[in-house]
Amino acid sequence: MRRWLRTSGLSITTELTKRPTTPLFIVLEGGDGVGKTTQVTLLSLWFDDLGLSYVSTREPGGTAVGEAIREIVLAGPEMDMPAETELMLILGARAAFVRDVVRPALADGKLVIADRFSLSTMAYQGYGRGLDLDQVKRTVTIATRGLTPDLYIVLDLPGDEGEDRQSREAESPDRIEAEGRSFRDTVREAYLHLAATEPDVTVVSAMGTPEEVQGRIREELVARFPATFTDSEMIEPGGAG
Repeated sequence: MRRWLRTSGLSITTELTKRPTTPLFIVLEGGDGVGKTTQVTLLSLWFDDLGLSYVSTREPGGTAVGEAIREIVLAGPEMDMPAETELMLILGARAAFVRDVVRPALADGKLVIADRFSLSTMAYQGYGRGLDLDQVKRTVTIATRGLTPDLYIVLDLPGDEGEDRQSREAESPDRIEAEGRSFRDTVREAYLHLAATEPDVTVVSAMGTPEEVQGRIREELVARFPATFTDSEMIEPGGAG
């Protein structure tokens, strides 16, 4: 039996648990079309089966102000927005996200699983938009007050595959999805560079079925945090439970 809190498109919290939960902040990252939202959903089902207390959320968003900002940032491609404006809007949403969602959940001993966080800002606004990387880092630190995830999992797809998935799934592209192949390739290369140079960032191939990708993510989590995620029946996404 589960009781859900804070639904309506915002952060989703599970309150009933079967075993103690170590507070962890885990983020799925990657370019558009890699399947982050699907994988967060599958992870949530796994966390339910493991009896973990967690918050499932997304960026930009997760709070009322964050969702309002999301509508502006991800408006249609007809909206012309300076890169600096895009950055400041995203960081404004993040400040509320950290204060109202992430820090309270961690303080309550919950696990937080998020679709995007600060690594997206470096990849998209820093490398993709060409903003000064040192300035982006400084403003990110202000917005997060120094909070960093325990683990970033970057879902990686070759450019052609990501573009094909996006074209199949998207009803109409938003401002960022509508950027061309060059922008998409720059963002992917940025993620791979960040994974190679930043701590607590790992890359997982997003090729294959959602279940296959989920299996790789679960293996990574079990390897990194065995005390929290080890359950022999739960590593395979199609297994018992």
